[in-house]
Amino acid sequence: MNIPNILTLARIAFIPLLVVFFYLPYSWSMPVAAALFALASVTDWLDGYLARRWDQSTPFGAFLDPVADKLMVAVALALLIERFDSIWLTLPALVIIGREIVISALREWMAEMGKRGKVAVSWLGKVKTTLQMVALLLLLAFAPGTQLSLLGVLTLHAAAIMTLWSMVMYLRAAWPHLSRAM
Repeated sequence: MNIPNILTLARIAFIPLLVVFFYLPYSWSMPVAAALFALASVTDWLDGYLARRWDQSTPFGAFLDPVADKLMVAVALALLIERFDSIWLTLPALVIIGREIVISALREWMAEMGKRGKVAVSWLGKVKTTLQMVALLLLLAFAPGTQLSLLGVLTLHAAAIMTLWSMVMYLRAAWPHLSRAM
């Protein structure tokens, strides 16, 4: 166990706290939920940075880090779908969740073929993740109907577009291997 892996585990531990604070009936509960999400987002960056800097990358961390990210984002999106109760938030949220399932399955399949590097995380995926985190932070922190929540919805749409774009890029990179398997 090292510090990067502890940070990843902490991100998973934040998930039930996020849900609890999301549903508490107090005026301060949503800002606290947003702060937890922000802290989790920072640990996402920090655990990878520290693992590389201190040469502490482990197979456990390589497995758990993307799982922690996807769990945190999927839970936050599910909570926000309920809170906003709007097609304008639901549609990009479902695109993002669906893409994560497709790409996770694609990466697993490519890894079994020894071709995981063909679908490694790209700069496009990093931009998509940044947009998602900013959107989710705004949507958690500000009530539906406010200008900042509208900015959050627009940013989520931008993240969904980047999500689809990156999925097409990953599928295009994997297509020669996928088409041979048909």
